[in-house]
Amino acid sequence: MAYRYWCGECSFKTPWLSESQGEQRQIEHYAKQHPSIPPGGHVEVNRKSPGGGHGCFQLMAIAVLLLIIAASCHR
Repeated sequence: MAYRYWCGECSFKTPWLSESQGEQRQIEHYAKQHPSIPPGGHVEVNRKSPGGGHGCFQLMAIAVLLLIIAASCHR
């Protein structure tokens, strides 16, 4: 999974990172841009694989199943 942290005070957002990397970037942003405010905002979660590997596998599995069904109906 990948995480993107959004600042609660301005339009800053981190790139898609690991949870710990995103949290660290948000802390650094607040320390630099909003020093008197504790870090806040919200976190966006991307549950998809960054490489899209699982999505491709799922499409291939569906295609194979459709081919099997089509072949069995052709008799």
